[in-house]
Amino acid sequence: MPLTAEPPNAQRAAMWSAARWAAIRSAARWAVGLLAAAVLYGACLWVVSPDLPRLWAGLPRLLRWFSTAFPPDFSGPGDLARRAAETVAIATLGTTLAAVAALPLVLFAARPVAPAAWLYHPVRGVLDLLRGVDGFVFALIFVAAVGLGPFAGMLGVALHSTGSVAKLWSEALEAADLAPVEAALSAGASRAQAATVVLLPGALPQMASTVLYVWEFNIRASTVLGLVGAGGVGQELKNAVDLLDFARVLAILLVIVALVLAADRISARLRAALL
Repeated sequence: MPLTAEPPNAQRAAMWSAARWAAIRSAARWAVGLLAAAVLYGACLWVVSPDLPRLWAGLPRLLRWFSTAFPPDFSGPGDLARRAAETVAIATLGTTLAAVAALPLVLFAARPVAPAAWLYHPVRGVLDLLRGVDGFVFALIFVAAVGLGPFAGMLGVALHSTGSVAKLWSEALEAADLAPVEAALSAGASRAQAATVVLLPGALPQMASTVLYVWEFNIRASTVLGLVGAGGVGQELKNAVDLLDFARVLAILLVIVALVLAADRISARLRAALL
C-alpha cells in the first residue's frame, strides 16, 4: 500500500504536545531552582540572624565615631609612608614569587602540555588548595612560624597567589590555539618542548596581564595583613582602631584608597599595553 502523509491536524497536535511538555519541564526547572534559592537564603538568614533593631541602636555610636574622624590625622607621615611602602613591597614580591613558582606547575596543570596525564588532577588539586586558603590565613600561619613583620606577609601572599596565577595561566594555555603545538608534536617534539618553545611565547602577553591583575588584587589584600602582625599599612590601622583613634583611622583609610586607586590605574595601563 502506498504510504500516506500524517494528517496536518495530527502533526499540529504532536507539535503542540511537545511544546507543552517542554514548557512544563522548563517551568518545573524554574520552580525547583526558586525553591532551592529560597531554602538557601532561608538557611543563610537563620545562621546570620540579622537584627535590624541592633543596627538601629548602633547607628548613633557610628555617627559619633564618624564625627570625631574629622579632620583626618596625618601626623607621623613617615610612619604612614613606611607602612604603605611595606604594603606595596609585600604585594610586589609576593606576586613575583608566585609567578616564579607557578611557571613549572602550569606545565602539569594544562591539558595540552601536561607531560603525564595522571599528574593533571593532583596538580590541579594542589592549586585549588592554595587558592582555597586565603592569603590572610597563610600570613597568620607564617607569623607563627617566622615571626611578626612583612616577611610573613610576603610568604602568605606568595603561597596563595601561586595557586591563583597557575590556575589562570593553565586556563589561558588550554584556550590557546593548539595547531602550532600539534605541528611541533608531529615533528617529534616532546610536550614539554612544545609548551616552552611554541605555546608559552604566544601566551606571554596574556600571562603577563594575569600577573598584573593578581598584583593589583594583592595590593588590596595586603592592606589588611597587618591585622595579624604581617606588616603593611594594616598594622597602623589595627593600632588606631584599638585606640579608638578614628581621625587616624580615616587618614589610614585614605592612604589605602590612594594605594588601591594607583595600583588599579598602573595595572590597567600596563595590561592595555600588553594586550
